[in-house]
Amino acid sequence: MRPALSLLLLPLLALASCQSEPKAPPAQGQSALDVMERVAVGANNCWIKSGDPAFKAYSMAPELNSFSGKPRILLVRKGSSDIRPLLVVQAEGRPARLAAFGPMMSEPVAARIAADVRRWSGGAKGC
Repeated sequence: MRPALSLLLLPLLALASCQSEPKAPPAQGQSALDVMERVAVGANNCWIKSGDPAFKAYSMAPELNSFSGKPRILLVRKGSSDIRPLLVVQAEGRPARLAAFGPMMSEPVAARIAADVRRWSGGAKGC
């Protein structure tokens, strides 16, 4: 009985091995959560963990599990009791629409923030 079973499974295994890898959906159609997960990883690696002088005074609070449908990351002043965010980067919808706002977006670092967020949201991983 066992050889007969393996003969039945052989064509199925051959067919399964011919299947192509699923393709990632284009960035334009990705959900807000997909995009913000990439942005959060990039921001954490390149801004926070790297010791970048422009972001050394801040810590990041990711809020990706949002019931409002707007996953976001927040930058707050490290060690401060004032928990108001100085930067909010959030996305909503499908395709995801990104927004960055807060006091840091009126500082010289704003152009860099916008460029980094745009790059990470498009799939780039580097700093």
